[in-house]
Amino acid sequence: MELSALNAVSPIDGRYRSKTSRLSKYFSEAALIRYRVLVEVEYFIALCEIPLPQLGDVDDVGQQDNQIFSALREIYTSFSEEDAQAIKDIEKVTNHDVKAVEYFVKEKFDALGLGKFKEFIHFGLTSQDINNTAVPKSIQDALAEEMLPQLGAVLEQLKGLCSEWKDVAMLARTHGQPASPTRLGKEMYVFVERIEKQLEQLKAVPFSAKFGGATGNFNAHHIAYSNINWVDFANSFVQDKLGLDRSQTTTQIEHYDNLAALFDAMKRINTILIDLSRDIWSYVAMDYFKQKIKKGEIGSSAMPHKVNPIDFENAEGNLGIANAILEHLSAKLPISRLQRDLTDSTVLRNVGVPIGHMAIALASIQKGLGKLLLNEAALATDLEANWAVVAEAIQTVLRRENYPNPYEALKALTRTNEGITAETIASFIETLDVNSDIKAELKAITPDNYTGVELVG
Repeated sequence: MELSALNAVSPIDGRYRSKTSRLSKYFSEAALIRYRVLVEVEYFIALCEIPLPQLGDVDDVGQQDNQIFSALREIYTSFSEEDAQAIKDIEKVTNHDVKAVEYFVKEKFDALGLGKFKEFIHFGLTSQDINNTAVPKSIQDALAEEMLPQLGAVLEQLKGLCSEWKDVAMLARTHGQPASPTRLGKEMYVFVERIEKQLEQLKAVPFSAKFGGATGNFNAHHIAYSNINWVDFANSFVQDKLGLDRSQTTTQIEHYDNLAALFDAMKRINTILIDLSRDIWSYVAMDYFKQKIKKGEIGSSAMPHKVNPIDFENAEGNLGIANAILEHLSAKLPISRLQRDLTDSTVLRNVGVPIGHMAIALASIQKGLGKLLLNEAALATDLEANWAVVAEAIQTVLRRENYPNPYEALKALTRTNEGITAETIASFIETLDVNSDIKAELKAITPDNYTGVELVG
């Protein structure tokens, strides 16, 4: 039975396939196999470039080295689903996924007339030298090519709305209660700034890789070629060829500490996006936003009038699932018994799952933001109904004038269950023992102009 939106167990590969299919390039079984092949091929080429004595005559096959290397690189640049299946077929016999890759590459060497060199494929390595370079490379590529651009698109969309709404006065609510007015654009920009700060931290985390033989000491490399500085070779290979950061002292596997830091940074960004989604959901509930209506869509199977903020609810749910998995990944991966156990292997296969849920959430946020219609009348009505919020302004001006007990005077006026109106405030101002200029200054303060410094340009 072929995988489809109807029979997939995971919604990532089923219901939401249209939003996540591009991640298969990085996190599918075929993708993992391709990244392993990439590392194996590039490692062989790097050995040739030392050169190892036995590889100094690679051009004996009658081609120039660069032509040979180009042909070798085509093994992974032209890697197909059929190639991936061929490796899976080999794995059925070997019962070892990385060894199956090695055998596949050896077959390719035979086809290229390079059979005499094929024992230098995977030379001196253990499986984790391949896995702990292939996996971080796939994550690095996925973030650079997919997740960060998608998050950047959300940020640009938010910035556009911040600029559009920068002058829109809005009643703030602290503890859910009316508070000193603010501007809608600034409140949205809070999320922009928070995300950008966390993105800086995320981008500062190195993509670390383990590459050092069976237990990290280059035992096999050193016994075969003791005259070569294998640490320098590995550092150069991992950094210059793969674009990763090599961990210097390891067991059989990568520490995963930096990978955990990366996942924690992603969690913080997701938490900020959850906060954004909940705030916008609340503004919709308060009627500050209407939503664009799409002909034919239904909000409720029972209540015809409903237009629900489902995009932000979808985002919140998917971000929560992403964070739950990221939490497990960051807590589990840095722990391994002695020189290694196998628990990291099966856990690492789930790396694409939280990124998939993030992709779904980001698409939902983009869609939701695009449907928002500002209801300025509702914001204005809310401000007009809460004249008590100018009490802070009045008592602060009175403090400036050294008026006795201004806070207490405003507290007595405003802490009541009776409504405070413009007339209530004006009448109170008239009772104050201050000159007419100060009274005029105080009367000029309104809920929609008491919004502080403009913070969004």
